[in-house]
Amino acid sequence: MTLEEIANDVRNCTLCNLCKERMHAVPGEGSSKADILFVGEGPGRSEDQQGRPFVGSAGKVLSKLLDSIGLSREDVFITNVVKCRPPENRKPLVDEVAKCRPYLEKQIKTIRPKLVCVLGATALEALIGESNLSAQHGKLINRRGLKLFVMYHPASTLYNNKMEAVMMDDIHSLLGILKNMDQRESGKLDDFSE
Repeated sequence: MTLEEIANDVRNCTLCNLCKERMHAVPGEGSSKADILFVGEGPGRSEDQQGRPFVGSAGKVLSKLLDSIGLSREDVFITNVVKCRPPENRKPLVDEVAKCRPYLEKQIKTIRPKLVCVLGATALEALIGESNLSAQHGKLINRRGLKLFVMYHPASTLYNNKMEAVMMDDIHSLLGILKNMDQRESGKLDDFSE
């Protein structure tokens, strides 16, 4: 299945009530050959209006983080746990996450990223089953054959400017892990441990 086929399925999805109030479903966007797949919580107002992920204030933060490690949105793939905006930007319900999960799983299977970057508490709960974001951020976690790296959601910097330094540290750690993985694959690093 291609990313465009998955996106078309998302745009036509009526599996949960989130479809009733959406302007646009937000399947995700980026490279089909991305080494890093970013997963956030769900679309906000700007995303719902444009049908694109992370295009509002949090998206500007994510773009700045990517730029700091020499990447652009086109180099990665960006999506969310749920593909339609929850009313009032509330946290997605458990059943909404469950209904959307197959789309995310298909995206991961199609792209086959080296790392899945988990952005925020909702994505952490959905993908790893953990709830303590402050204890997990900055860590690499192996689950079901995936390497997942945990970060705070970019929106956290909008409410607490001290979070920007934490997120900069984490994004640089993510880049270091990716470089070590690349060196290991090329045989240049023998002692990499996870």
